[in-house]
Amino acid sequence: MSGLRLFNLKGDVTEAVPRLAEVEADVQGIVEAHMETLLGVRFLASEYSTGPVHGGRIDSLGLDENGSPVIVEYKRGVDAGVVNQGLFYLSWLMDHRAEFEHLVRDRLGVTAASQVLWSGRRLICIAGDFTRYDVHAVREHRRSIDLVRYRLFGSDLFGLETVASVSGGMQVARRARRQAVVRPAADVQGASMVELAHAVDEALLGLGDGVNRVERKTYRAYQRLRNFACLCPPQRSKLLVYLKVDPKDVDLVPGFTRDVSGFGHHGTGDLEVKLRTLRDVERAQDLFRASYAAA
Repeated sequence: MSGLRLFNLKGDVTEAVPRLAEVEADVQGIVEAHMETLLGVRFLASEYSTGPVHGGRIDSLGLDENGSPVIVEYKRGVDAGVVNQGLFYLSWLMDHRAEFEHLVRDRLGVTAASQVLWSGRRLICIAGDFTRYDVHAVREHRRSIDLVRYRLFGSDLFGLETVASVSGGMQVARRARRQAVVRPAADVQGASMVELAHAVDEALLGLGDGVNRVERKTYRAYQRLRNFACLCPPQRSKLLVYLKVDPKDVDLVPGFTRDVSGFGHHGTGDLEVKLRTLRDVERAQDLFRASYAAA
């Protein structure tokens, strides 16, 4: 995986040599069995038939943490057709929304089916590697596409590495994205909340490449293959951000950080961070980075 070397430190130090799967189905089986843990996607169906007209089968169908439909396509090694194949199925999916929502209703229930976020539909391609033409192609398409390289290490280690990640909304100018943050904040509070919302948005988007932003009615998700932060609409004098950081690994500070693993809330993440001032955003930077790295 891009120069990564993995060593077992128990006993004599030995290197776990990376390898590809014997067959594509092995990769598919691993991911489908642990899809929510690996990708943040709830598994719906495997080898889903697109019917006699299209004459194809979608490797995996799922629904991500934000309710967005997800198609996952697998290749054992390098395959020049993986992106085009996935895009073909993504177009098919948009023409069969009712069929997909029926599948969601059967697997996950009525509530999940009623909250499908079609504007956030995604394609995830998992392969042994990708060419520079694949990377260029996904950047030319106005679709949310993730190219993910896999490797097996030894008998029980499985690695994933994001090679490229493009959001369907990435063509929106930075200024326009900033304005989108201003509107809801300005309706609730004055200039201080607007400034605070700007600062949080810039901090999360600026953590690295491949950060996608997904808008839902009750929160805004910042995504790097999986969600790593969810920002709720401003309250009277504070912003709440939920992070994918284990609260047990954090020295919780009353009034600033809170373990919400046992509480229901909008968005995803077990660590709640309460922001009232720009100084709080600075205090939260290490937590933002830790959540980004974990995703």
